Amino acid sequence: MDYLKTKNILLVDDEEALLDLLETILQEEGYTNIAKAKTMSEALNRFYDFKPDVIILDIMLPDGDGFQFLSTIRKLSDIPVLFLSAKDAMDDQYHGFSLGADDYLTKPFLPKDLTLRLQAILRRTYKDESEIVVLKYAQIRFETAEVIRDNEVFNLTAKEFSILQTLYQNANRIVTIDGLCQAVWGDSYYGYENSLMAHIRRIREKIEKNPSSPESLITIKGLGYKLILEGR
Repeated sequence: MDYLKTKNILLVDDEEALLDLLETILQEEGYTNIAKAKTMSEALNRFYDFKPDVIILDIMLPDGDGFQFLSTIRKLSDIPVLFLSAKDAMDDQYHGFSLGADDYLTKPFLPKDLTLRLQAILRRTYKDESEIVVLKYAQIRFETAEVIRDNEVFNLTAKEFSILQTLYQNANRIVTIDGLCQAVWGDSYYGYENSLMAHIRRIREKIEKNPSSPESLITIKGLGYKLILEGR
């Protein structure tokens, strides 16, 4: 599963039907941890007990407004906030950004527009964490060039790192043998096919439960290799 899809999302809006719709939209995109609030006081309680990683926030609330709520939490946290409001005046948008909002989307909205904006916010905010790549039996941390499997840490060599990075950039798609060799050894890649196979074998020893029957880094006979990510 994409690590960012596990982030805690707090939805704040006074319309219950819209909260339910937002929850459905996000769940269909794979987000798993969602809390809802219909008032500012309820949202503050959720802020403390749910500890959200991002907030999608309406402005007009029955016991205050989203601007007031954002001002309050900004004294405590830099958590990213996306305003979702029917107030479409530029002054309202400017005010939201001046208080520290990360984005502002007006109602009515397209679901894809919302999810793309949310995804962009999460990637910007949690960039380092998003580099954790989840496979079936292991995780890859490109930032530290490590593989974690069964609570054991395996260091990646420079060539192994380059191979995995190329496969990750083309995740769930076939990367040809020539394409991998060129990415790792440059334009003078001819004759490195056997070396590539040796590196692939060592990578599988680090990421697979059974290297002889790979499930994450698989061979596409006659073509190349494919890296399979969990949840994608």
